[in-house]
Amino acid sequence: MSDRARLKFFQVMAFVVGIGLLVLVAHIILRYGFDNHALAWWPSPHGWVYMVYLVSVALLGLALRWDIGKMVLIMLAGCVPFLSFWVEHRVSRTARAEIEAKESHPQFS
Repeated sequence: MSDRARLKFFQVMAFVVGIGLLVLVAHIILRYGFDNHALAWWPSPHGWVYMVYLVSVALLGLALRWDIGKMVLIMLAGCVPFLSFWVEHRVSRTARAEIEAKESHPQFS
């Protein structure tokens, strides 16, 4: 898998996790605020989606040689509503620059 494919995988998963987290918040509000169980099925699939997000961060981070602290912070961004969208934007911009630098100087990768 190329670095650009890893970046695209991360971008898609960050978006999916962001939307999924908003649905999870809606579930919590409905369940505990209104005793409505319409989204009671969502927490388990959301957990699996989040695990795939963790894999996408790890694949990108290992390919670009990020330190573990950076990867953990990016992974935790998927736990805060709306933060995954902002982090995805910032990470994608810097990762794209890292990939372009790596491609223009392959002897240093």
